[in-house]
Amino acid sequence: MTRVGMKRVFAWLVLIVIVVVLANLLLGWHARRGPVQHVAATAEQLAHGRYLTDAADCAACHTAPGGAPFAGGYAMRTPFGTIHGTNITPDPDHGIGRYTADEFFHALTRGEARDGHQLYPAMPYASYRTIPREDSDAIYAYLMNQPAVAQPNAENDVQFPANFRTALHGWNLLFAARDIPAASSGASARWQRGRYLVDTLGHCGECHTPRGALGQMKLDRPLSGNSDLGRFAAPDITPAGLAARGWDAAMLRDYLSTGMSKRAVASNEMLMVVGLSTSRLSEDDLAAMTTYLLGDTPPAPKTIAMNAAIGEGPAQRSYFNLCAGCHGKDGQGVPNVAVSLRESSSLREADPHNLIVAILDGLPVHDFPGIARMQDMPGFADDLSDAEVAALATWLRQRHGGQTAAVTEAAVRELRNARSRH
Repeated sequence: MTRVGMKRVFAWLVLIVIVVVLANLLLGWHARRGPVQHVAATAEQLAHGRYLTDAADCAACHTAPGGAPFAGGYAMRTPFGTIHGTNITPDPDHGIGRYTADEFFHALTRGEARDGHQLYPAMPYASYRTIPREDSDAIYAYLMNQPAVAQPNAENDVQFPANFRTALHGWNLLFAARDIPAASSGASARWQRGRYLVDTLGHCGECHTPRGALGQMKLDRPLSGNSDLGRFAAPDITPAGLAARGWDAAMLRDYLSTGMSKRAVASNEMLMVVGLSTSRLSEDDLAAMTTYLLGDTPPAPKTIAMNAAIGEGPAQRSYFNLCAGCHGKDGQGVPNVAVSLRESSSLREADPHNLIVAILDGLPVHDFPGIARMQDMPGFADDLSDAEVAALATWLRQRHGGQTAAVTEAAVRELRNARSRH
């Protein structure tokens, strides 16, 4: 064979090897993708799956504002960067359309996608780990029977070193497999059901439990409050914390079912939770949640009367100039316009964080489940200095909240400077 002929044979051999390698890679890629899954379910099964999906609050993180249900894109801002909720519609390329029930259960409770990559714990698998298989299968069947949306998943913006997902194996070993301790005392069937709804499905501790330096829940203080996840702090919802702010079971049920109660109205992320989750639960399950949050033997709610002796001064003039037109001369509030300050849970908080933020930023229009609505509140960051905000917050807390400690200018300055990060 001539040298030219040998070169041709060699070229053909190389080409054949390349074709074989590419074919194997393609076959392996198809094998990893897996077949598109189709799930049959009865109307009753789908209704049950929808109820559990609502209880697990899936729509809040997996639906972008104005976006298609469950198609992803919602931006969650964390201390480690921005993480976007993923597409969990049955789309086979961008969603969960190729997930089997086994793979869905594994992702839900262990935080690992079907292709093996680790999910960020913004997906609350550390709380979901105790979801029983039958509930996971019901949620899976419901989601797999929703309209498929071919929407690509948004890119995350996570800072180094958290952007190395491999490190999450170590995080999971350290933190994800720990049992979540009860935040209240009880043993009744209603308390047990409430614990499952609050700690597992509702994953309330993901926001209301303080976090450590590595983003782990501090399970020695379950549901005792967290100010590190968003602009507003998630308050203490332990029995002692709720009782100190005057909450009882009836008020909690009103709040969870409608977003409004004598003590507070739901705002920001909590308004989403009420609208997409708790307002859709049965009366029995709402009663179970309140039983767990307060315990089988609830502590007596603290009574706080208005302190009329906290009166004249610059802070009171600020209140009359900026606040009284909506909240009333004596803080009595106006239905569907402004909340009553006499009963306000926020004014009774030991930490003035949320009150300061509300004064600085204001609040948007509140659309509650059903037809109830509350007008927006303007922010006063451009109208009041740090000293004036601190004085107004101190006056409000001492007059209506039973608090004696003064709000400091430093606390106001810190939250004012943090506005740009949220």
